[in-house]
This record gives sequence, structure tokens and C-alpha cells, in this order.
Amino acid sequence: MRIATWNVNSINARLETVLRWFEIERPDVACLQEIKCIDAKFPAEAFERLGYNVAVHGQKTYNGVALLSRTPLEDVTRGLPGDPSDEQARYIEAVVSGPRPMRVASIYLPNGNPLGSEKFGYKLAWMARLQEHAASLLRLEEPLALMGDYNVIPGPLDAANPEEWAGDALFQPESRAALRALLWLGLSDAWAEAGEGPGGYT
Repeated sequence: MRIATWNVNSINARLETVLRWFEIERPDVACLQEIKCIDAKFPAEAFERLGYNVAVHGQKTYNGVALLSRTPLEDVTRGLPGDPSDEQARYIEAVVSGPRPMRVASIYLPNGNPLGSEKFGYKLAWMARLQEHAASLLRLEEPLALMGDYNVIPGPLDAANPEEWAGDALFQPESRAALRALLWLGLSDAWAEAGEGPGGYT
């Protein structure tokens, strides 16, 4: 199974580019983040014409995530469990059906800036909820991929100019520790597993 993840930064503003990429690369599953539209405004038909099943958890102007799969999506979960009051559309999860079903999530983790604001607290609380939910998914003992934009810089080698990020929420010890705690559940970083190593910043 070939799985791709992409922060598209507004699906409708970049639809032509995104569709062209899908036609060329043809991933089995695609996880999109920051789609910036409500569910009804997501261009599902354009992707369905390319042979994809679509599940969306959208939000007007901000955030929003989507899952696209060549095989049907089952057991769809919209929103990260653990806080019913959280209205930000940052998490969608489903089981990708097929001969070897796999549970896949598309994640748009909070940025957390500026430091000292409620936004940084929200980021850390969201990461704690993600860790708790990931632990529960791992207990199911089924294939699992948590894809997306994590908004965390793991280490100095993952930033072109680390000193410029010293006061940014993405580079704080708390953010990096939360990412490590997630990995320590027994997950693997796909980038590292592919042998790419540090320095693969965008």
C-alpha cells in the first residue's frame, strides 16, 4: 500500500495542482491537511472521478483534514477523541479496506504559537490526547499509520537555521518530548525508517 501525506494549504485554491499530482503519482491512500473548507465545499467529485473514496472532516477558513483511498473507507472517526468540546477539525481516521486492511489517520497538529498563550497549552494537551488515542489503537494489534503535519521540529538538524526557531512552539522541549513519547509507544518515524535521516525539513 502506497500512502501519501500532504498539507495542501487550501484544497480549492490548489485543486488543479493537487489533481495533477494525483493523476501522476496515483497513491493508494492520501492524507490531506489544512484543506480550509467545510465538508460540503470539499471537491469530492473531482477525486471520485479519479477512483478515490473520500472522507472529510472540514472547517471553514481554517484547519480541516481528509482521507482519500482507492478502496472503501470503513469505521471513519472524525475528530480526535478525548475532548468533546474541541471544535477544531484536525483529525480523521478510518480503516482502509482490502486484502490487508490498515487503519490510517490524517493529522494536522496544532501550531501552538505564540508561546505563553493558550494556543501552546492547547498544542500540548492535543498531543497528550493523541498519545492516549494512539496507545488505544496499538492495543488493537492491527496495521496503523498516523500521517500528517505534526508541527514539531524533532531536533536541530531538522531546521535549516535552528537558532531562528528558539522561541517557536514547534521547537520547544515540551513539543519535542511529546513527539518522542508518541514514538516510544512503539511507533516508527517513516522518514527515518526510509533511511532519509535528519535534515529533511521543508
